[in-house]
Amino acid sequence: MLSRLGALLQEAVGAREPSIDLLQAFVEHWKGITHYYIESTDENTPAKKTDIPWRLKQMLDILVYEEQQQVAVGEAGPCLEYLLQHKILETLCTLGKAEVGGPLRPALSPATPLPNVSVLLLFQKLLRLSGTAPGSVTEKEEVQLTTVLCSKIQQDPELLAYILEGKKIVGRKKACGEPTALPKDTASHRDKDCSHDGAPARPQLDGEPCGAQALNSHMPAETEQLDGGTAESNLITSLLGLCQSKKSRVALKAQENLLLLVSVASPAAATYLVQSSPCCPAIVQHLCQLYRSMPVFLDPADIAALEGISWRLPSAPSDEASFPGKEALAAFLGWFDYCDHLITEAHTVVADALVKAVAEKFFVETLQPQLLHVSEQSILTSTALLTAMLHQLRSPALLREAAAFLLGTDRQPEAPRDNPHALYAHLIGHCDHLSDEISIATLRLFEELLQKPHEGIIRSLVLRNLEGRPYVAWGSPEPESYEDTLDLEEDPYFTDSFLDSGFQPRAKPRLAPATSYDGKTAVTEIVNSFLCLVPEEAKTSAFLEETGYDTYVHDAYGLFQECSSRVASWGWPLTPTPLDPHEPERPFFEGHFLRVLFDRMSRILDQPYSLNLQVTSVLSRLALFPHPHIHEYLLDPYISLAPGCRSLFSVLVRVIGDLMQRIQRVPQFPGKLLLVRKQLTGQAPGEQLDHQTLLQGVVVLEEFCKELAAIAFVKFPPHDPRQNLSPAPEGQV
Repeated sequence: MLSRLGALLQEAVGAREPSIDLLQAFVEHWKGITHYYIESTDENTPAKKTDIPWRLKQMLDILVYEEQQQVAVGEAGPCLEYLLQHKILETLCTLGKAEVGGPLRPALSPATPLPNVSVLLLFQKLLRLSGTAPGSVTEKEEVQLTTVLCSKIQQDPELLAYILEGKKIVGRKKACGEPTALPKDTASHRDKDCSHDGAPARPQLDGEPCGAQALNSHMPAETEQLDGGTAESNLITSLLGLCQSKKSRVALKAQENLLLLVSVASPAAATYLVQSSPCCPAIVQHLCQLYRSMPVFLDPADIAALEGISWRLPSAPSDEASFPGKEALAAFLGWFDYCDHLITEAHTVVADALVKAVAEKFFVETLQPQLLHVSEQSILTSTALLTAMLHQLRSPALLREAAAFLLGTDRQPEAPRDNPHALYAHLIGHCDHLSDEISIATLRLFEELLQKPHEGIIRSLVLRNLEGRPYVAWGSPEPESYEDTLDLEEDPYFTDSFLDSGFQPRAKPRLAPATSYDGKTAVTEIVNSFLCLVPEEAKTSAFLEETGYDTYVHDAYGLFQECSSRVASWGWPLTPTPLDPHEPERPFFEGHFLRVLFDRMSRILDQPYSLNLQVTSVLSRLALFPHPHIHEYLLDPYISLAPGCRSLFSVLVRVIGDLMQRIQRVPQFPGKLLLVRKQLTGQAPGEQLDHQTLLQGVVVLEEFCKELAAIAFVKFPPHDPRQNLSPAPEGQV
């Protein structure tokens, strides 16, 4: 009974309580703000020490509450109408720029409702006023404001065109006879917000002075317009400025917002971004600045350690060793990764323009002079940086541009004395540089290129020279034995006295397998040819009970499957091109790339261990490609080579011949070779030995032959690389 009586009394009190007039409260708060500026005599008082922030918060709460109470979606309430008609936001923007009564920039909350193009343009103006100084104390509020704008644009992408161009886009549509309807949730407000000449109406409420009219004599003249002109793409420029903030969270949020805008841009907005905004040039300019800010010399090992930098996490893990220039390197690689993501996700118009800008301003004008420099430090650092960039590059468009920049666009077969693409010629020369470090770095660059999903790379480096199979001898009879295939009697290394010394390239010569111009040599013959190439006296792996050929088979199988998946869409033939007897015979040239690799391979016994590892690594990558011509030329020892031609196998045979002559001049060769292998595997102290370079080269040669045998095995049958084949049981071929 008492509880019911209490409820009735509470209801009666509530019935007598007058309802709050939201519009009247909203106007009173705005009057309080304007009266402060009209009556205040102390202009140095910060706004936060007055009641202005409280009144703005109350106005905001009223607008949010009013929006929540609206029944019809898209309809503006009386308070929002008042805000638009009296240009309250524009007045606050002007006060913020003039900094009358202290900075007002952070006063507006990002939660402010934005249902109207006029509101969007006013917020755009506020952003322009806020982003005038780098490192602003209001960066956090500015990036929050951009987030609100970008989220609204994400909901309605058509808004971006109005944000970027203001009323110019509407005027252009009128001139072209196109419909001028505003985007969905803004169209219903146009008639209410604008008069016949397109400017917002400004009626008074109860005759009271309001907004900019009342403050006109207390503020500097405002000359900037919202309909284009100086306003232009201030959302973009604000975001670009915030992307370079020293505060990592601010920069990351700005980058996410910019990525969102270029991905949802309409054709009109994308065209404007490219033609009338500094978007693409500014992005690439920052990339060039970050590149130039790095130290002149960076250790390639340090660069390789940071190859996995992401723009979302541009700093390296804290547990990694620090080195001079680490922070600058991480910032550069992070921004390059961001450019790559922008190109991948942006509208096609923006992506194409950004790719072109990166190619012209960064690749050609900034990076190329360093790659062509006479300074070894410049060459080494720029080559290692380029390798790191390629490692994290994912955009097909940017990859195509990078390949054209490095290798040129010529796809005709090469000639020994031609003049290739200038940068390509320099890079080939760097593979055989006097500096072993530069050679290793450049070979690593080519190895990275070979792992990218772009057919033009492998075609430019190798395939264009193998078309038509000019490396195969015409009309030569089938060889009757393995020695006939190798033409040992014509090789200067294979003299009668040398053969009498006991060297045999195979345990027992026998008839060559049935082979024809279809390239289908039996896999067991190929595998045994590589496994038996190194003579027993030069082998040491069996003495240490190390895993041998079977381990290479396991590794090669995974790499081959990965390579086959990458090239599956390139439409490569399953069998070698049949030789055309009516086709005029042309001299064969393996190409500049294979020539330098073969030259390096022929000197494996005289080169540093690390360089040999890199040369054999590149050749292994090449041999994995499932193109029948590559398989035949690099992995079939039984093809009849045209006069004057060499293949990978023939180069290895000559290296073995050189080795067998040198063995006779090295005392206690087997024991020293075994000790060097133990040193390389960490089983013996690394003391210096005589002929150490030679001995290390022999170890690499033995392992390389096992690796080639494993690759040949997993690629069986060569005419159908897509067929899966389980590795042979351990110890069998």
